[in-house]
Amino acid sequence: PLWQRALVAGAGAGAAAGAWLLLRARRERERERRRRAALRGLGLLRGGAALRDQQGAPRGGADFLGRWVLLYFGFTHCPDACPEALQRLSSAAAALERDPALPPLQPLFITVDPERDDEAALRRYLRDFHPRLLGLTGPAEDVRAVAAAFRVYASAGPRDADGDYIVDHSVLIYLLGPDGALLDCYGSGKSAEELERSVRRHMQTYRALQ
Repeated sequence: PLWQRALVAGAGAGAAAGAWLLLRARRERERERRRRAALRGLGLLRGGAALRDQQGAPRGGADFLGRWVLLYFGFTHCPDACPEALQRLSSAAAALERDPALPPLQPLFITVDPERDDEAALRRYLRDFHPRLLGLTGPAEDVRAVAAAFRVYASAGPRDADGDYIVDHSVLIYLLGPDGALLDCYGSGKSAEELERSVRRHMQTYRALQ
């Protein structure tokens, strides 16, 4: 009878739809697994890299685990992009730390110009920004390795008559979660207020990588 054929056809269609939904769920789980593995690989100071802060203290990845981090790569001789980004970063960090319901946030600056940016240079430069802004420097090879982990581009230009030069570099601000993994990044078009709102949202909806 027609109704039996319709019933069989409907059951077959339902089974096919169920199988398709199951397959899609499996694919989504696999994409999420790969995404989380990639994010985990972008963690701060992974692979044994160790830098020094502006006080000369050694810093490694373990120093930042369990802490939220807003990170910027730049250099102290930067004429405009770095001061502007660090001001936005500092303003967002200050606004977030005024909310006692949110976890602490560590503002962080890593130089891409370790030849000139020693600890003393970092101390002079960073005092104009957030009072807890931590600066890191170190051997050029270690600095390059840390920057490369975040796909940061940095290239020193030609030197002038005084030996001065500009470093062309990426201008993103990175947000790292308490497990050290990259959660978001922000270009120069993001205002301090937009940066604050985004970080706040990440903090309120955070789920640790498994």
